[in-house]
Amino acid sequence: MAQETAAGALMAMHVALTFDDNFWAPAYATMRSVCLFTHRRPELVFHLMHRTLTAEHRADLEKIRDEFPVELRFYDLDQSEMFRDIAARMPENKRLSNIVYARLLIDRLVGPDVTRVLYLDCDMLVRDDIGALFDLDLEGNAIGAVRDPAGALITGQRDLLKNRDIFDPADPYFNAGLVLIDVAQWREADIVGRMEAAHASGVMQRIYYDQDLLNLIFKRRWLKLPWRWNVVDARPAHDGIDPAIVHYTGETKPWSVFAHTFGSVAFARVYRHVMTNELFYRFARHRWKRWWKKKLGLGR
Repeated sequence: MAQETAAGALMAMHVALTFDDNFWAPAYATMRSVCLFTHRRPELVFHLMHRTLTAEHRADLEKIRDEFPVELRFYDLDQSEMFRDIAARMPENKRLSNIVYARLLIDRLVGPDVTRVLYLDCDMLVRDDIGALFDLDLEGNAIGAVRDPAGALITGQRDLLKNRDIFDPADPYFNAGLVLIDVAQWREADIVGRMEAAHASGVMQRIYYDQDLLNLIFKRRWLKLPWRWNVVDARPAHDGIDPAIVHYTGETKPWSVFAHTFGSVAFARVYRHVMTNELFYRFARHRWKRWWKKKLGLGR
């Protein structure tokens, strides 16, 4: 049964996703997995922070409301002057695009009714009730996250020597694919201002985009969540240890033909049915068309 406030109103669980028009289907799958694995569906409010969507792709996302009693709030980042400026100037993530910087603006996009928000990457499959995270005491910390097992390699790279003047490998490092955010403290941290200062000093040009930046800003100010809430590089061996959220950080994704042919990622079959067969195969056609356009030099 949904939790209620003293006034009888439902307590909202705010979830934020960031994606572009080529990633609408994985965003849908992540959203749907959240809904499927909680009984607190009426409390869910999804904040969809996206680059401009086609009418067809937006309609796909809106179908979530046909199945579940949730609220959707759309934010077109291409209409945000601040996002366009940041995306144009900050170091570009060649693999993920500059959509990675969108999560830094969460506090500037959500309304005053949002005090806690769960940020999720769109290459995730949720398998447990995220309500447990909203019931969690952050113990005064600004955020909650899961330690990244490859943290020292991300910051130090070869021989763990790089950026030793910026990062100490002895400091715990979190993966920013899942971040439980105290919005007031996130806002007080002035993340955009800190990023601008890091860019001016040359630090942004040396680090791993927004994830490294967040680790610098919230150093010793984050609550370590249990590992099962963000299992990175999810492989079939992870099926048997009951992860709450699997995070497909590897090169092979669950929508890849290789995931199903060779069984190289965790819960690949479950993922396909969470996305739904119809959307899964339509997304496959979209990706093939896009690949051929790029190969023929016809743009994205």
